[in-house]
Amino acid sequence: MRTGDLAAALGKGLVAGLVGTAAMTASSTIEARLRGREGSSAPADATAKLLGIDFLDGDSKARFSTLVHWGYGTAWGGFRGLLAGLGLSLPVGGAVHFGAVWGGELVTLPSLGVAPRWSKWGTQEQTIDAWHHVVYAAATTLAYGYLDRHSERPA
Repeated sequence: MRTGDLAAALGKGLVAGLVGTAAMTASSTIEARLRGREGSSAPADATAKLLGIDFLDGDSKARFSTLVHWGYGTAWGGFRGLLAGLGLSLPVGGAVHFGAVWGGELVTLPSLGVAPRWSKWGTQEQTIDAWHHVVYAAATTLAYGYLDRHSERPA
């Protein structure tokens, strides 16, 4: 694999991650409205804890949460691109991507004390959280496949 090919895969993955994040945002926004719940702040809480950030008000925390959500999802798309660049097929790469993203959440958030362990969530919450991550990984993988098929390839 040439460095340029891997860089192109990374770039397509970042764009695909943005698409996947938009899909997950739509999925979780609809679900939250249907259930009458607030959006999750756990990813932003984890990032703030790692960076030592204290918020002055709720508005600044909400803005930070939005930035973390979009930045995190886009960055994980780069990982998805690298999986493709390393030769993993779309379905296999999508499954690995899903496992890494969701598994990372299930380990990191409780380890930082910003969310309970997954086993404490209950079946409904586990299913809903898994669903949102499936939406993200599937949309990212489909977007990556589209971008890869429609990109110019040198002869």
